[in-house]
This record gives sequence, C-alpha cells and structure tokens, in this order.
Amino acid sequence: MTDVLRRGRASLAFSFFTQGATFALLVTRIPAIQDRYGVSDALLPVFLAAVPILAGVGSVTTEQLVKRIRPSRLLRWSQPVVMLALLGVGSGGVMAELAVALAAFGLAVGALDASMNMLGVSLQRTYGRSIMLSFHAAYSLGGILGASLAWVGAHWHLALWVSYLPVVAVLLPAALVGSRWYVDGDPAPVADEAAGGSGGGSGVVFKVLLPLCLVMTFAYIGDSTVSNWSAKYLKDVLGSSEQLATVPYNVYMVTTLVGRGIGDFGVRRFGAVPVVRVGAVVAAAGFAVVAAAPGAWIGMAGFTLLGLGLCVLVPQTFAAAGRLFPGASDAAIARLNIFNYVGFLIGSPLVGALGDAWSYRGAMLVPMVLVLVTLVYARSFATRSDRYGGGHERPRTADVGRGSNGL
Repeated sequence: MTDVLRRGRASLAFSFFTQGATFALLVTRIPAIQDRYGVSDALLPVFLAAVPILAGVGSVTTEQLVKRIRPSRLLRWSQPVVMLALLGVGSGGVMAELAVALAAFGLAVGALDASMNMLGVSLQRTYGRSIMLSFHAAYSLGGILGASLAWVGAHWHLALWVSYLPVVAVLLPAALVGSRWYVDGDPAPVADEAAGGSGGGSGVVFKVLLPLCLVMTFAYIGDSTVSNWSAKYLKDVLGSSEQLATVPYNVYMVTTLVGRGIGDFGVRRFGAVPVVRVGAVVAAAGFAVVAAAPGAWIGMAGFTLLGLGLCVLVPQTFAAAGRLFPGASDAAIARLNIFNYVGFLIGSPLVGALGDAWSYRGAMLVPMVLVLVTLVYARSFATRSDRYGGGHERPRTADVGRGSNGL
C-alpha cells in the first residue's frame, strides 16, 4: 500500500504541474488572444471575468457530483477538457468560438481545482504529515514552464495553436496515464475529537468555514495584484524599462516555488499556525516595500518577499478545511475553492480603481492590510497537535486511501 500512496502522490503532483503550465499558457498570452479574435479593450474584461465566474459554478457543481462520483474520476476527465479548451482558444477564428472555448475552460477548471485539492487533502490525511505545499509547488513549477513557453511563442511570433499544440500533445496523454494511480481517501472518522467543536464530521457549517474563505479571498487578491499589476507598477510608477518590467512576475513565481518547496518542512517542524502567521507578515512586508520603493530594484525585492509569503496561505487553507471537516472534507474544499475565484475577481479591479482614483502606491497598501487580517484567523489553521502544544502532525493509520483504479 505504501507504493500505491507514493504513486498516488506522484501522479497528483503531475496533475498540479500540468494545470500550472496550462493556466500560465492561457493568461500570459491574453494580448495575443485579444489580437487573434479582435476583442476590444472594453469587451476584454467581460471575457476575463467570465472564466472565474464559470469556474465558481464548476466548483459548486463538483460539491454535488462528489456525492456520487469519486474526485479521482472528476479530475481524470476534467483535466483533458481544460487542455482541449486551451487548444480551442488557440485555434478558433471567430469570437463565438472563443466564448465557447473559454466557457468550457472555466467550467472544467472549477471542477479540476476542486477535485485536485480534494485528493491532496485526503492524501495528506493518510500520510499523517504536511504534503499539501509540495503539490502547489508542482503547480508553481508548471506555471514557470508555461510562462517560459509562452515567452518563446511570443518572441518567435508563433500562432497560438502552434504554441499550445505541442504542450497539449505531450501533457494530455501523460496526465491520462498518470490518472490511473490517483488515490481517493476515505473520510476521517466522525468521532475524531478535533472535529467535535466544528460539527465537521457530519457536514459543512459555513460559519466555521468562513474564516478560511476570507483568508482564501485575501490571498488571491494579493496574488492577482502581482499577476495583473506588477509590470505596470514597475514601469509606470518606479520608472523601469519595459524589459525589466516583465521580471517581477517571474521572480514572484520562482520564490513561490521555493517557499512551497520548503513550506511542508516548516509545517511539520513548527505547526501550521506559525507558518501561516509568518507567511502573512512576510507578504505584508512585501507589499509595504513595493509601496515605498524608491526604484525598480527595491520594488522587485518587494515582489520577491510577496512570493515567499503568499505561497503558503492557499495550500494551508485547503488543508485546514480538511481538518475542520474531516467527515465532509470534499464538500468543504469545493465551497472554499469558490473564494479562490472571488479573490481573483475582486483583486485586479480593486487595485486598478484605487490606482486611478488615488495612487498605485496607495493601492498596494490595501492588499497589504487584507493579508494582515489573516493573523486574526490564524487559529483556524491549528492541527490537533497544535492544540496540545506540539508542532508535529500525528500520523493516521485508520484511513488509508483506495486507488482510483481499484487498488
């Protein structure tokens, strides 16, 4: 069974990696997509907002589907739909085709994000130690690869479908093969004392889940601020060259990968609560440095801190939801996942509106304050061992997952 779990962990990490590459290929080529279909600047926000809205619908639908279908099956078939939708975005010719492809992408990505994190939380519970950050590190690595390939496509002026087809042709079959080894975990015993105060064994109590929903929203407001405004901020506010302005997001992705790569060790050694608190403080410090930076290089140092701080919040939020509702973790994660898209929808327009009405330096202080609010809710991330004064998670042996292929 140890080999089953190891294969399950590796195959799920590859799924996170694939999704990171796929999503990066979409968002980093938005200007090329706009040019290909003749989407006006006024209409572009409608298309961009439709994707997270439909992803939220997909996540809500997943909560109902997992009552009858295992998350591994949903992940197995939603990931190919996401990748084929990406290819559809790159190969269409009229705006109606773009709308259909983005709609399919949004609905499928909601199911994919929810089911991936469901499997990650159940595997972490079975392992009995923190491994969620390693999955999200694989996502960051895929994002770096996807952004790099997108740069190559833009540099060589390749057609979108030419950029997308080799990636889909390689990763889609590999993801399907890897899906044979996904491992579905069983719900934790309802009698677990850690769930007693939350009502988590029998169902999801939204009042209990709300602090984590807020943290998820704040984290993605911060993340969308970096992804959508870092280049403009460096160029227009800090006076960098156009070439240098492309660097902060890449630096942010690299430091996100580094932080997630070592984050699980921090959780095992010190517990989830201290790691979340440190992450929130480091991220807030990053925003403060960006807001006060006298020049481009100091600004990039701020974005570096942001990557190291924000990177731990989202994976630990999913993990905390699984701990709060051990008997209904799939439903909790599906609901929590919606606030991923809420933060994405709020973040970019909020910073843009504040920047135009006030100043972009001042706008950076708003996500800084929101990230600091995470400190108020840090106790929601406590593991059972944290409650009794230890930092280590206690291994579980009662709920070893079953492989999706019957193992």
